Amino acid sequence: MNRRAFLKQALLFSASGIFLLRPHGWAASSTEEQGKRKRLIVIFLRGAVDGLSVVVPYGDPLYYDARPTIAIPRSGSDAGVLTLSGYFGLHPALAAVHPLWRDGTLAFVHACGSPDPSRSHFDAQDYMESGTPGIKSTPDGWMNRLLAVLPGSHGATEALSFGPTLPRILAGRMPVANVPFSRGVVHPIPLDRPRIEAAFARLYQGSDPLSQAYREGRAARKRFMAALETEMQAADNGAPPPRGFATEAAQLARLMVREPSIHLAFLALGGWDTHVNQGSSAGQLATHLRPLGEGLMSLVTSLGAVYSDTVILILSEFGRTVHENGNGGTDHGHGNVLWVVGGNIRGRKV
Repeated sequence: MNRRAFLKQALLFSASGIFLLRPHGWAASSTEEQGKRKRLIVIFLRGAVDGLSVVVPYGDPLYYDARPTIAIPRSGSDAGVLTLSGYFGLHPALAAVHPLWRDGTLAFVHACGSPDPSRSHFDAQDYMESGTPGIKSTPDGWMNRLLAVLPGSHGATEALSFGPTLPRILAGRMPVANVPFSRGVVHPIPLDRPRIEAAFARLYQGSDPLSQAYREGRAARKRFMAALETEMQAADNGAPPPRGFATEAAQLARLMVREPSIHLAFLALGGWDTHVNQGSSAGQLATHLRPLGEGLMSLVTSLGAVYSDTVILILSEFGRTVHENGNGGTDHGHGNVLWVVGGNIRGRKV
């Protein structure tokens, strides 16, 4: 693609309000077929969360030897771990998701991750999202490749990224919608003005791929705006809901319930790089884990019946050192804990 064509497409997609990557033509499948599809939601914790504080090996005395000030206490107190087994426990700040463990719809895979030895956040995130550890030349992300092999049509509303920019994990040749949360998605853009929209509609009314991509992006934006506007009006007399993961997770879930064509979704949360003052049951890490757990529970609850056909993966680029450092924190490590949540998984396992 030459520079002129690239700029033309970039301008077109931003004008539509939905940002697509390499759009293709699409044909809508029936609602019945869409409703039967499985859903995958990936939540990326950027910054390398400390997996040994998320799922704590409280049955191993070496854990407490290595972490004299930041270890999570054993069960039996308000600050102690929430028991998962005789060896592992959950951080008490994640009490909101403990019922999912008891229900058998939450599991963890510990000490896993990329085999690449890099401790660079940038490189490790790139490898986790491309799915090709150690290879920087991979042109696409694994979720985009997954979309390419899923059965059925491939329109712009089948894979969604929630955030300001399209992430590496969804980059590739398949069309993907990139939607900002909360106020950003319902804030009018110039193209929402009737006269401007009518002019663009006349300009891109042809059957060429660029015109089809424009019309697809406009249709997707209108659908998402309407769905989120409805949710906003139901709270605080139409005022936008407060910012926070629990609210965003509920928005995502409601979109997936309303739009059966969506079967892949991605969002990322930052703030997990705890080199200093990580804390134990309380402190910096706990203040991040609590809204994460509450948001995950909000996501599950809002999915309703769709939860039975949904898998939620929570991952991070790498783990952190077993030994705490001299600043009451942890440094970059390797293996980490992967969360698997879903209405039809075999949970209650680490």
